Amino acid sequence: MTTFDVRADALDGRTFPPGFVFGAATAAYQIEGSVDADGRGPSIWDTFSHTPGRTFGGHTGDVAADHYRRFPEDVALMADLGLSAYRFSVAWPRVLPQGAGRVEQRGLDFYRRLVDELLGRGVEPWLTLYHWDLPQALQESGGWTDRDTAARFADYAGVVVAALGDRVRHWSTLNEPMCSALLGHRSGQHAPGQQDPVAAARAVHHLLLGHGLAAGALRDAGVESLGITLNFTPMTPASDSVADVDAARRLDGQQNRMFLEPAVHGRYPADVVADLTAAGAPLPVQDGDLDVIAAPLDWLGVNYYFEQTVRVGTRPPGRPTSFIGGEDVVELDPEPPTTTMGWGVSPEAFTDLLLWLRDRAPGLPLVVTENGSAWADEVDAEGAVHDPERVDYLLRHLDAMAEAIERGADVRGYFAWSLLDNYEWARGYAQRFGLVHVDYATQRRTVKDSGHTYAAVLRRHRETS
Repeated sequence: MTTFDVRADALDGRTFPPGFVFGAATAAYQIEGSVDADGRGPSIWDTFSHTPGRTFGGHTGDVAADHYRRFPEDVALMADLGLSAYRFSVAWPRVLPQGAGRVEQRGLDFYRRLVDELLGRGVEPWLTLYHWDLPQALQESGGWTDRDTAARFADYAGVVVAALGDRVRHWSTLNEPMCSALLGHRSGQHAPGQQDPVAAARAVHHLLLGHGLAAGALRDAGVESLGITLNFTPMTPASDSVADVDAARRLDGQQNRMFLEPAVHGRYPADVVADLTAAGAPLPVQDGDLDVIAAPLDWLGVNYYFEQTVRVGTRPPGRPTSFIGGEDVVELDPEPPTTTMGWGVSPEAFTDLLLWLRDRAPGLPLVVTENGSAWADEVDAEGAVHDPERVDYLLRHLDAMAEAIERGADVRGYFAWSLLDNYEWARGYAQRFGLVHVDYATQRRTVKDSGHTYAAVLRRHRETS
């Protein structure tokens, strides 16, 4: 028996509910490549990645994992692994090269072919409308700092659902608006690379408004399984001091509650509103906006990777804060082991997060839409990829999720991040998250031990459910 089969046995005694969805996730710009194919327009990530000094090694998503041309091979891999579902995103500039106006049918045809291939292989498509690749033409009109972009997002949603709504049941509006707003507009780590707290606050609200408007367009088209995907990072104070506890509150407010509460309850947290106002970057809320944002959801997408310990202090040079008014808060380096991203491994915090969401969003089913880890993977002389760290991370987090389910968290599915090694945004190709190794020179795919482990878990679930 191989090592990964033995480790899969670590979940013996854990069960998942009947009908539980097991899948893997990707994002368009991270895997598709073919950025100039079939009328696709440029996105903010094309612009950002081609700007010197913005990304590791000047890496871009021009080729990525070449999924645009190799998707049948990748769907076959999904079927071989036993995935019941695949979470992917549509590239807005493939469908609307200028962000609005003319529809590029060749771009829609790609997603039609992808969806048909998935359904033909027995893999359920879970579609995300926005995973950060805003059309550059809209950015030149203000991007997410401009309220009109929210309306254009709803128009885009209507175009995509008209093309795919007959075959795609599960829809998510936004992926991780925190990253789009704060990493993109406050710290400048992500596209469009701004460092302006006022722009960041405007982007927060307009992204959420866009979610609400798009949700309305999807409901009008008959969508019955609708969610939004948020990234959650539990914030822990480094000490019991008043200052450190308040630092954790402030970062928790902007990382977690500022997106959860308006989407689920139709309100921004009062303490966050006060913090942003005090920092001179108020949220640009207009009458009726929060009612639109609180469009009814069928599930909440939960992305989780690690927890963060914070304290008040002086930030290291060259590490701008991602948080409005967070210039005096320091994120501490985690205890080892750490992934190659520098992130800690905290499965217990994953259990706590799912239970926190059970209480914060009662009655709303949860779907773990991303969870994974990056390690320094290599293909050995026998053509195998042994990634024991990722196997350990995967199994411990599956076990942590099962623990939360047993304690009352209504979790309906789990999507491993990621199916394939891919373009890790500003970190380029130096970070590998995939269950499947990609040799970027040849585009050869090799299932890693973690992929085989996940397949074994899925087989056991099918046999016991």
